[in-house]
Amino acid sequence: MATIGLDKLYYAKITENENGVETYGTPSQLAKAISADLSVELNEATLYADDGQAEIVREFKSGTISLSVDDIGHDIIADLVGAVVDSNGVLISGESDTANPVAIGFRAKKSNGKYKYFWLYRVLFNIPATNLATKGDGITFSTPTIEGTILRRNKLDASSKHPWKAEVTESESTKSIIEDWYDAVYEPAYVGIPAQEGE
Repeated sequence: MATIGLDKLYYAKITENENGVETYGTPSQLAKAISADLSVELNEATLYADDGQAEIVREFKSGTISLSVDDIGHDIIADLVGAVVDSNGVLISGESDTANPVAIGFRAKKSNGKYKYFWLYRVLFNIPATNLATKGDGITFSTPTIEGTILRRNKLDASSKHPWKAEVTESESTKSIIEDWYDAVYEPAYVGIPAQEGE
């Protein structure tokens, strides 16, 4: 079903242990969302046998996300791209700034009024692009766009896989999950296997 809206854009900072295993911080709002474009790149291999395709394997390689938002605060930019806010509240970007991985959560409204909820488990953002224009006869809004690379997370889930995205559609059966969606980054749960806690 088609989506007709986008809102509740959140991010959660990631800390890593010596093995790169992620622990997620408490989610907080990133900005007011205008649009989100997400694309995925797959690794693909085909095995040929008996003059035909015997097996095809497709695995997630990486993805990209482009977020258009109303504004991004200095503290949030610092969290995302490794810039620094100085003692006067001025954002300082340096040549050696390194992006910090974060989890990104948001929801999209469907045409039936229900919502689809998402968490992207590990995203590395580039420096936000800014479009500026002088004021003319009409009013034109200039808003920032920030692009990131989506990666699988290092931390294994309870089924020993490296997830890159969690997605759920609003329904009666998912009500309790959605109520807590922005309290913490969603951890996969499987029948008979308890969800893992942060390490």
